[in-house]
Amino acid sequence: MSCKNFALRCAAFSMLASAPLLAQGGVQLDNSETLFAVLTAINNCGYDAELTASDPVRMTVRREIGSNLETSETAKSASDSLCAFYHDHQQGTDARTLSSYISLALYLNPPPALTPRVKEADLPPDASGVLGLVPLLTKFYTTAGIHELWQQHTAAYAGFNGQYREPLSQMIRTTELYLRLPSANYMGRSFTVFVEAMGAPSEINARSYGNDYYVVLTPAPGSSLKMDLIRHAFLHFLLDPMVGKFAGNLKPLDPVMDSLRLAPMDENFKEDPSLLVTECLIRAVEARTMAGAKAPQSEQDRSIEDSEQQGFILTRYFYQRLLQFEKDSIGFRAALPAMLAGIDARAEQKRAGQIQFAAAAEPELLHLARPKEGKLLAMAEERLSAGDIQTAEKLAKQALAEKNEDPGRALFILAQIALRGGINNASPYFEQALKATSEPKVVAWSHIYLGRILDLQDDEEDGPKRAAAIEHYKAAVGASDSLPQAKAAAEEGLQKPYAPPSRAQQAQPPPSEDQKQ
Repeated sequence: MSCKNFALRCAAFSMLASAPLLAQGGVQLDNSETLFAVLTAINNCGYDAELTASDPVRMTVRREIGSNLETSETAKSASDSLCAFYHDHQQGTDARTLSSYISLALYLNPPPALTPRVKEADLPPDASGVLGLVPLLTKFYTTAGIHELWQQHTAAYAGFNGQYREPLSQMIRTTELYLRLPSANYMGRSFTVFVEAMGAPSEINARSYGNDYYVVLTPAPGSSLKMDLIRHAFLHFLLDPMVGKFAGNLKPLDPVMDSLRLAPMDENFKEDPSLLVTECLIRAVEARTMAGAKAPQSEQDRSIEDSEQQGFILTRYFYQRLLQFEKDSIGFRAALPAMLAGIDARAEQKRAGQIQFAAAAEPELLHLARPKEGKLLAMAEERLSAGDIQTAEKLAKQALAEKNEDPGRALFILAQIALRGGINNASPYFEQALKATSEPKVVAWSHIYLGRILDLQDDEEDGPKRAAAIEHYKAAVGASDSLPQAKAAAEEGLQKPYAPPSRAQQAQPPPSEDQKQ
């Protein structure tokens, strides 16, 4: 499509689809008191990322929270408990810490309940890792006056929405125009952009939870929206279900998937052809429409080459098909089947073999609700339950070496295996597991078994190791709010030293996943 034709279509579309963003079908710009509550809580506990670059409302809210805590011992006590949890569950970077709490907030019911909308098993893994915040947050929300603060700053949040409404509306209009998709035809699906001032301005978090897509962004004085990232998430919203309808027809792409094993992109793209096709298609659209289709050809070519070197091998194919699509008059929904059917898997496999893959790939913006379970660790747990210790150990060590699955979970499996050879052999694995993960089940049960090991090593009921065991049981209680069996075991350990009736039971492995629930 020429720059002139693209501009003319944009102008025509503006007259036909000039409705404000809040009225565009399943797309909306909004604020969330739940997000405000969760992010205000972690700000109170020391989340300071990019504080000086943030909008002044963030610092104002932090001061107001501090003032509220000074006048209420109950609020200060609630804050202390919440902050202890926060400090025990910080991630390796500020970005990962923020991401986990945003994932949690998007799955909570509105205040004052602030309870999970789904079972723990249905939570994203990063949200599950900080689920223990929920009961602490509920008390903090009530005693620290979070709702009153939210009401005081509604005007500021409305101002943010007013600032971003038109740029977002324009992005949606031009994207739908390019793909010739009718506005508001989303069939019960939603795309929501939340503006939340209590985060880090440079961070944009995007999530896909079933039919609901979310983008959470933070305003900053004098900064413009990172529209390319928001548009990437919006393209997923538009194209994921379209490609998904043809997932059963993508089996011929298996040879192409095999040729991407050394590519640096996320492993999910190498295992699911539907995910790979969608991402390549989105990258092709982005390359073709760079700067409103005004970017030099050299920049578009460079964008395609970057995608290929990361492993998104079909980007060039879809880019070429888009050139033809721009000349036709049919909508993208009608054009997609022929595009997918036209992929020459053998040719793409051959071309993939000629590409020098990059050392690293850009992180994918959109987080899926439930990434694929780790295959090696799932198999290791299955073999351990069946008594096949040798295979379970081999698979757990392989998962650690390949670094594609949760290392804490792998170490926990190895700890269970080591328990069968004697309690002293297991302690190092449990301790390493605690350092490697924040997954609640692993954390809680590792603390419980370290406490039990210390109790068993002590010759006296109140011997020197009992104090250390009590600290482990306390930590397990704090990590097991959503795990009744673990919490009961930890509380029992606090009441009296662990003393199983027989030596055989001392080395029993932890309960199964069902028992832990």
